[in-house]
Amino acid sequence: MIDFDSRIPFTKEQVEELLLQDHETPFHIYDEQRIRQTARELKAAFDWVGDYSAGYQNFFAVKALPNPRILEILAEEGMGADCSSDPELTLAWRAGISKENIMFTSNDTPDNEFVHAYSRNAIINLDDIKHISALENALQNRGLNFPEFISFRYNPGPKIKGNDIIGDPTKAKYGVPDEQIIDAYRTARAMGAKRFGLHTMMVSNERSEEALIEQARILFNVAARISQHGIDFEFINLGGGIGIPYRPNDHQPDLEKFARGVEQAYKEIIIGNKMNPPRIVTESGRAVTGPHGWLVSRVRHVAKKYREFVGLDACMANLMRPGMYSDDLNPEGECYHHVSVLGKEHAPKNKVYDVTGSLCEGCDVFARQRPLPEIQEGDLVVIHNTGAHGHAMGFNYNGKLRSAEFLLRTDGSFEMIRRHETSKDYFTTLNFPGSKYADLAR
Repeated sequence: MIDFDSRIPFTKEQVEELLLQDHETPFHIYDEQRIRQTARELKAAFDWVGDYSAGYQNFFAVKALPNPRILEILAEEGMGADCSSDPELTLAWRAGISKENIMFTSNDTPDNEFVHAYSRNAIINLDDIKHISALENALQNRGLNFPEFISFRYNPGPKIKGNDIIGDPTKAKYGVPDEQIIDAYRTARAMGAKRFGLHTMMVSNERSEEALIEQARILFNVAARISQHGIDFEFINLGGGIGIPYRPNDHQPDLEKFARGVEQAYKEIIIGNKMNPPRIVTESGRAVTGPHGWLVSRVRHVAKKYREFVGLDACMANLMRPGMYSDDLNPEGECYHHVSVLGKEHAPKNKVYDVTGSLCEGCDVFARQRPLPEIQEGDLVVIHNTGAHGHAMGFNYNGKLRSAEFLLRTDGSFEMIRRHETSKDYFTTLNFPGSKYADLAR
C-alpha cells in the first residue's frame, strides 16, 4: 500500500463519454483493480496467522460501501461481511457471502434482525450484556435456541484514549465494559453458547501503526484474562480502525509493520499464556475501498462574493463526510477531501476557492479556501477518497436524489452498479391506499 495518491484512473474524455450515454453528474466511480490489489495486500500481511490457527479473514464493513457488486468482488478475494442491519445482511447473502463469513454487529437491535442473522448462521456479536437476554427472548418467541457461536464487542474504558473520530471509550455507547466482560461470557455459556469470539473497535481511521498494535495488545490481554474462566476463543476481531491518507501529506499505514507488531503481541500473550490459538480477523471497510472511489461533479456556477465560490451539482447528499466531521488541524474546521479538476490536473493552482454543494445548508462545503486551477462553469470536478462512507451516507434532504455508482473494470470499461435515483423513486413511498399523490410514483 502507498501514501496519498492523487492520480485518477480515468480521464476527462472517458467521463464525457459516459455523459453522452444519458448518464448525468454527480456520480461515484470505484476502481476494481485497486480494490482487489488492496484486498490482497491486507490478506498477505496477515498470512502468518495461518501458522497458528485457521488463518486470517477480513469481514468487510458493509456500511462503508453497501453495493452488492463490490461485495461480490470482495467475496472473490476471500472476504466476509460485517453487517449491522437487516438490509446489510440481505446484501451480503445475495452477494454470495453466507453463514460464518458474516458477522452481525449492531446496537439497539430489533428482534427481527437478531432472528434474520440467526437464520443465516451469521456470527452474532453483542454490544451490551443486556443484549444476551434480548437475543434469547427474540429467539425463544420463535421457538429457536440460543446460538452456539457468540461474540461480544469489548469497550476498554480508560485503558485507551481512542482517537478523534471514535472518541473517548468511556463516553461511547458501544461495547461491554471491562468490568462486565467476564460475566457476559459466563452468561452466554450458561445460555448454551459453546463457541466464542471477541471483538473491539477502539480507534477509527487510525494511521499510526503503534496505536493499532496497542489496540491488539489490549484485546489479547483481555482474551487471556477471560480464558482463565474456561472460555476458548475461535477468533479475535481487531476491528476496522485502519485509516487512509486523505491529505496530500498523510502517510498510508504500513500494513506489514502493523501485522508484524500484531504477530509479536500474539506470540507474547496468546502463545505465551498457552491459549488455544484463535484466528485473527478484522472488519476493515475504509482501508479496502476508501482510496479507490471518486465523486465526479459538474461546476454549475462560479461566484465572487466575499470569497470566490465554486458551486457544484453534487452536495452533502452525495458526500456527507465534509459536513459531518471537523478537523482541528485545519483553521476552517474542514474535514479534508482532495479536489481535482479533470483536464487541469497539471495546471497551476493559482486561484483559491470555496467548493460548495447545492444543498440549502451553510455546512454543505467540500473544500474551504482551497488552492485550485482557475475554474469555469461546466468544468468537471473530482473529489477523492469517496470509496467508503460516501454514497453510503446519502440522503434525500431538500428532495435531493441519490447519485449513480460506476465500477471501473480491470479491462478499462465502465459498469453501472447503481442507477441514479429518479423522482419516481422519491415519491414511491407516498403510494399508499387512498393517497392522492400515488400518481407521482407511477
